Amino acid sequence: MFNLILFGPPGSGKGTQSEKLIAKYNLKHLSTGDLLRSEIAQKTHLGLEAKKYMDKGNLVPDEVVIGMINDALDNNRDVEGFLFDGFPRTALQAEELDELLKKKNSCIDIMLALNVSEDELIKRLVKRGETSGRSDDNNEQVIRARIMEYHKKTATVADHYQKVHKVIFVKGEGSIDEIFNRLSEEIDRLKLNDNCL
Repeated sequence: MFNLILFGPPGSGKGTQSEKLIAKYNLKHLSTGDLLRSEIAQKTHLGLEAKKYMDKGNLVPDEVVIGMINDALDNNRDVEGFLFDGFPRTALQAEELDELLKKKNSCIDIMLALNVSEDELIKRLVKRGETSGRSDDNNEQVIRARIMEYHKKTATVADHYQKVHKVIFVKGEGSIDEIFNRLSEEIDRLKLNDNCL
């Protein structure tokens, strides 16, 4: 099983690249946002628990999210691996995810982080805002705040995985195919080895 965390700031092309990687490597897309919505819609125990917090405007506790990830892992044993999206967001979440995977004789093989200059991110997001209708994509100040928040949050996750040599920064500029080829090269190189420590 090959488990990948794909990180990238808003506008880095993470969504586009995720879709291509999932298709090429037969990975299951594990988005915590999608998981939460699905569990709530199905009125599962964890979904109802999460809804209580969300209805109050609070963040869903890590143990509830980890529970949902645990269920998703158990319900998708036939996939070749998982692409984690939106999780972990903190070093503590990364530790909890590592523990969960360890119990299942698995691990995070690599964290690929898309590196894109701030100017390029702003240019992409403003352009996206012209067609997406998203209000957070057409205000440069809001965009800069989102990028800063991303760097603050993810720095601790990157530090966590750097300690075990599992972070690779990939140039996220160029054509979609050029970026995809760079990501694929890193994955292909890693899949030759068992990267679980």
